[in-house]
Order: sequence, then C-alpha cells, then structure tokens
Amino acid sequence: MSVIAERLSRIKPSPTIAVSTKARELKAAGKDVIGLGAGEPDFDTPDNIKAAAVAAINAGDTKYTAVDGTPALKEAISAKFKRENGLDYGPAEITVGTGGKQVLYNAFQATVNPGDEVIIPAPYWVSYPDMVLLAEGEPVIVSCGANQNFKLQPEALEAAITPKTRWLILNSPSNPTGAAYSRAEMKALTDVLMRHPQVWVLTDDMYEHLVYDDFEFVTPAQVEPGLKDRTLTMNGVSKAYAMTGWRIGYAGGPQPLIKAIAKVQSQSTSNPSSISQAAAVEALNGTQDFIPERAEVFKQRRDLVVSMLNDCPGLHCHKPEGAFYVYPSCAGCIGKKTPDGKTLETDEDFVTYLLESVGVAAVHGAAFGLSPHFRVSYATSTEALEEACKRIKKACEALTD
Repeated sequence: MSVIAERLSRIKPSPTIAVSTKARELKAAGKDVIGLGAGEPDFDTPDNIKAAAVAAINAGDTKYTAVDGTPALKEAISAKFKRENGLDYGPAEITVGTGGKQVLYNAFQATVNPGDEVIIPAPYWVSYPDMVLLAEGEPVIVSCGANQNFKLQPEALEAAITPKTRWLILNSPSNPTGAAYSRAEMKALTDVLMRHPQVWVLTDDMYEHLVYDDFEFVTPAQVEPGLKDRTLTMNGVSKAYAMTGWRIGYAGGPQPLIKAIAKVQSQSTSNPSSISQAAAVEALNGTQDFIPERAEVFKQRRDLVVSMLNDCPGLHCHKPEGAFYVYPSCAGCIGKKTPDGKTLETDEDFVTYLLESVGVAAVHGAAFGLSPHFRVSYATSTEALEEACKRIKKACEALTD
C-alpha cells in the first residue's frame, strides 16, 4: 500500500516550473540555452525596498507576526486598493500570504466543498485547476481562443454557470496570454455575475501595472460595486516590484472569507516572512516612479517579440494588452517533420524540438489548457530575446512537409 495520498493522483507538478528547472539543468551542464519559460522580471528589486528589508533586520524585526499580515502592511494594502482601484478594504478585510499562490490556495481550501464547480477560462495559469482539484472541487474549463483574443465572452460564462458553481477565476492581464479586459468587457462579465448570486469572483490582478498602449486596468469589484461582497481581489508585489523571491501576495475580500483564509494559513505556514512584509510596506508606500519606466521596456520587448515571431513560418503571434508573455500559435508547424525525420504532432513536440535543436526553452500550450500554442516570456534581456527569436525562426525554417 502506498503512503502517498490518493488526492495527489488528481494533480500534476507545475509545468512552468519544470521547464525553468530543465533550462537551468542544461545551462549547468554547459549547454547554450535561452530560457523563455520563467514568469519573473529580469529587473532587480528597487534599492529603497531592499533598504527597508535591511532596516527591518537591523531593528530586530525578525519575530513572528500576525498570521495574515502585520498592521503596517495591511494599512499599506488598504491605501493601495483605495488609491489605485477605488476599493475600500479595512484591515479585517485584508489577508497577506506567502505569495499570491498561497492566497489562492487558501481561498479554495476555505470555500470549496466536494463537487463544487470553479469556472476557469482557458488559457489559464497552470496552478488554478490543480488547486481546485486538491480542494476536491471540479474545474470547469471554458475555452477562449485566439478568435476571442483569449478572453472569456459573457455568453460563454452564462452557459458555464450551474447551481454547483462556486467561483469564477479572472486573471487580467493574463498569464499565459497577456490578454486584459477593458472596462466594457469586464462590465459585460460582471452583468452576467449579477444575475447569479451564488457565484463568487476570484480575481488574479498580479500583472495590474504591466499594461501597454494606454490600456486602463480595471478589476471586477471596481467596475461593479454590487459584486464586492462576493469578490476576493488578489494581488501582490512579485511582478510590478520585481519581488518574486520575497513571496508576498495579498487580497481584499469580505471579512468572513478573510477570517476563513487566515484559519487555513494558521495551520499551514503561519505568517509570511517578517522581513518580506517590511519590504512590501515600502514597495506599496514608497516611490512608484520606476513602474511605468519598466513597463515601457516590457512594451518594447513585446513589440519586438511579436514582430519577430510573426516572421517565423508556421507561427502566428497575437499582440497582447499586458503582462510579459505572448502566446503564439504553432498550428502551422504541426504535422511537419524535423531535420531528423520526426513528425511534430503536438505543441509539446514543438517546444521539445525548440529546446533540443536551437536551445530555446518555452512552455507548451497544453499546459495552459489551449493548443496548439506555446508561451514565451519576454521578461529577459532584449539581446536574449532577439537571439531566441532568431533561433526559433531558424528551427521553423528547418521543418519540412
């Protein structure tokens, strides 16, 4: 009899982490690999944020904190929600976790009963379905193709809702596509949700500040105040502040839900790192000037990558509104043969071919629930991106019918 719990058979390891690990292993073995799989900025954490962490260490701020966040950080988060999103969340309506991922995980553990359904638009971040499965819920995947700009349509949402629906997950801008909902598009979805009072909304706003071309970011409770009492508005400092390793995510929501999330956290990790929380206070309260500057760099990289990938035979790359990913179709390469005679049958075959033939590591679309595509992260240097796209073009040109 196996010691491994049966519930683990419902899930798989994170494919994005697997790709990054594989790329690191190949580099360590001396291979020339350009990794386009990682979902983290190549910028460093700003100096003022690092200085706040050092000051906290020197001040002896190294003890346990309240389970779900220090008063200072909750105050900073409350001010952020008010300043940037027009949302009023008091300290009792805010939770802080070790990354946005823990906040989401805690929320599902706290609210999902066996058989409850969670609507997840695809392409989706790889962890959403598995978190739902671990909570004994049922992911309901709604396909949102390139012809819909990878966005959930109101009629598709309406059709997916059943009496068992507990949550809708909305990630805007999206990982893996970069697609973001305009105010009008978000309003069309919230109008549907207002007709179904049993459905809660879990927003993943982690890429809020990475939007381009004068796009206006909005979050559901901001667009439809009537949804605020059944919305968990999640965000964090990882992407905009280049603090992925600091592991601070947070959310605002109704007090009973926040209390339930804290209960789960009290029996798992307890509080996030005290030092990271002190750094996050400075991130939210300190200067924000570097955010639009870095966003402009990401925009230039996006434009470069979209242009170069669209120049590759067999590929088509949609230009997204935000985040630092593109999600090109490789449909034109499926069915073709590699120089060693192997037929590419799936998008996983295609990204394996890229890694083995030209040393470019990307993530296959099946991992995100929509094929035949692959995800490219442009959160790396412009030089590396140019070289990677040249290699991808060379690999595509080497394919034959």
